[in-house]
Amino acid sequence: MLEAYDDILTIPEVSDILKIGTSQTYKIVRTGQLKGFKEGKDWKIPKNCLIAYIKQRISY
Repeated sequence: MLEAYDDILTIPEVSDILKIGTSQTYKIVRTGQLKGFKEGKDWKIPKNCLIAYIKQRISY
């Protein structure tokens, strides 16, 4: 699904993947909807957490 990306993603990468703004991406990470962690001042999001987030939001 996201083979072109590293296993740890940045906020701009997640924004690009989800096709949303960085402010919205920060919001979903800060609220815990999308799991991530801070490394210094930067947020890092494991790719598997992003995949889980996307799958959780898919409605059939």
